[in-house]
Order: sequence, then structure tokens, then C-alpha cells
Amino acid sequence: MNNDINIKKIDWTSLVIIFVLILLGLGNIYSSSQAYLLDSIFIINSFSKQLLFVFASIIIFLFIQILPYSFFTKYSSILYLLSVISLIGLFVFGREINGSLSWYQFGGFSFQPSEFTKPLTALALAKYLSDINSNIKTIKTQFYSFLIIFIPIILIILQPDPGTIIVFLSFFLVFYKIGLPSIYMNFFIGFIILFFATILLSPNYVMIFLAALTLFLLYIFKKKYHNIKKILIYLTVFSLFVYSVDFIFNNVFEQRHRDRFNIVMGLKEDYKGSGYNTNQSRIAFASGGMFGEGFLKGSQTRGNFVPEQHTDYIFSTVGEEWGFLGASSIIILFTILMLRISKRAELQRNLFSKIYSYSTVTIIFTHFFINIGMVIGLVPTIGIPLPFLSYGGSSLMAFVLLFSIYVKLDSQRTSKW
Repeated sequence: MNNDINIKKIDWTSLVIIFVLILLGLGNIYSSSQAYLLDSIFIINSFSKQLLFVFASIIIFLFIQILPYSFFTKYSSILYLLSVISLIGLFVFGREINGSLSWYQFGGFSFQPSEFTKPLTALALAKYLSDINSNIKTIKTQFYSFLIIFIPIILIILQPDPGTIIVFLSFFLVFYKIGLPSIYMNFFIGFIILFFATILLSPNYVMIFLAALTLFLLYIFKKKYHNIKKILIYLTVFSLFVYSVDFIFNNVFEQRHRDRFNIVMGLKEDYKGSGYNTNQSRIAFASGGMFGEGFLKGSQTRGNFVPEQHTDYIFSTVGEEWGFLGASSIIILFTILMLRISKRAELQRNLFSKIYSYSTVTIIFTHFFINIGMVIGLVPTIGIPLPFLSYGGSSLMAFVLLFSIYVKLDSQRTSKW
């Protein structure tokens, strides 16, 4: 395969979208961090740091493009191993920030290795699954595939960082796309529904519903013994899960996580504590109306009422200053980006590149969906940045690394576009 940079085959549309998103991110970070004040423009602040991260990201992108294609297939396992070692090193050299031991500190800059573990895990999965021709229907293949994602998950649980854990779990969407038996996805969706149902109601009420549904299905499939066996397996697993929800919720989750779930589900109102961020974000978003209050004119943004607005809640700045039209434009850009990467992945004949492209769009979608859901109050606050827009060197450079590798692999595609 040709290892030279193929300018004509580079996904220029996606590249332009990423460039626009980064520029919009800079503008909103400038606004939300109040970097426009004259007395702070020449000192190190969020905006000036993000500019440095943007320049570093450009270097990363260019460096990835000059690497040969074979570099990624040859060294993906080693890169993955190094990323795992970096996660282990946190327990010795890491620094705790906001209750999570997820950072290395270097002077005035912090480095979060879990962000870079995402694209490197995607490479490792692409390598392993392409080597075995993505035959993920065998138990052995499933075991090793799951092991690749659960090693970093376990290390991240110990930090803890629940938001990043969810991103790694999203790799199951990639598995499902390339042929993972549907039973796994059924269990995954079922666990999510039963988790919220059990918290809202009670285990006994949920079990009554499960029993009634099981009896109904057994009646429908009374002559199909294979289906009856599946139904009984689902009932057994789901029943065990339902009666474990209370233990998980009260003993595994921290109090701040329980409070956020309760607020999202309407079981608790707390506009000054755990629900303060989301409530202020909603106010900022609603105040923007259709056209927004204008750049640097957002009252919530100028008053610094939304905590972490330049990081996890950057989308509230978009909503307040650029209104519904501005927020919709961001969503449209992300939608075009994800659809385009997905379409080009389908056209790939090279299995390594195809699986990595699927992983790229999955990681971006998970961050996009959860972050915007946090801002408008549909999901609990779990510390997920908005790709390419939120402030943060680790986040920006890791997403650029993720995208840069996609661009490199995609430009070497062997199918027609």
C-alpha cells in the first residue's frame, strides 16, 4: 500500500469541519473565560493556553500524516501497552483534581492520559480484529476483544472517572457493527432501562413487570423452544441485575453521582448544590433565544454563573451568545462529520481502517451526545468535554490525534469514493 500522503484522497470536508469547530471553540473559550478583559490578555489564561494546544494539535496532525501506514498496523499494540502503563503510573505520580486521580502535573500544565488511551485502544482493537478478520462471533475472540477495553476501564474505575468509563463502553457499538451477537446489545440496553426503572420505582414493581412480560412472551412463543430458552435466560439475568441496582447505586456510586441521577430523574431538586451547574446552564441556554445575546454579551457568561463553562459546559456559551441558530449549527456540523466518517468507513475495503473509522465516529458521538445532554439537563453531569470545542489540552490533542489517524488511514483507502 502506498505510504505517501495522498492529498486528493484526504477527507477535506471533515478536515474543514474540524477546523471550524476548533475556531468556534476558541471564540467561546475566549468569551466564557473572560479573556477579553484588557488587564488579562497578556497573562496566561484559558484562552492563551488553548491557543498553544491548537498549535500543538496542528503539529500532531501533520506528524501523523507523514507517518507510513504500516506504522499504525505494526506498532498499535505497543502504543496501547504504553497507554495502559501511563494509566498505572497515575497511582504513583498522578495528581488528584476534582476527586479524580486522572492527571499528571507539569508546571502549570496538566496531562490526562486516559484521553489518549481512547484512540490508542481504537488502534489496538482495529489491529486485533483485522488480524482475525473481525470474526467476533467466537467466545475466544469476544474474550480478547472485551479484555482490550476492560483493562483501561478497570484502571479508570480506580481513579475514578465515570465519564471516561462510558466512552470506553461505547466500543461495544463497534463490536455490534462488525457482527457481535445481538444478545450483548440487548443486555446492555436492558440494563440501562432497568437501572433507571428500579431507581424510579422499586425492585419489586420492576420484577412484577418482568414476570408479566415473560409470561406474555412465553405464551407467544410457546411452541418455539429455542426462543423459550432465550426468554428464561433474559429473565434470570435481568432479575439478578434488578436486585443488585440498589447495592450498585448506594455503594459503588459516590454521593455526588447519586445526587446528579436523582436530579435528572426528578426525584430531587437542588438548585444550589449538585444541580447548580445544570440549572445555571439551562438559564444561560434559554436566555439566548433564537438569535442569542451576541458575542461577549451573554449575561450568564459575563457573570461567571455557570461553573466550568469553558470546559464541560462550553455549549451553554454557544446557546446564550449565539442562540438556537448557533447551537443548531454546531449540532449540524457534528452530524455531518459523523455521517461522513461513517459513510467513508463503509467504503473501506481495508478492515483495519474500517474498524478504526467506526471507533472514531463512536467516540465522537458518545462525547457529543453526553455533553449536550448534560448541558440541557437530559443526562447527569459526569465530566465529558465537547470534542474540539471544550477547553483542555489533553482533550483537544487527543481528539486531534484520533481524527488525524482516521484521516491518514482513510486517505489510503482502496475503494472508490
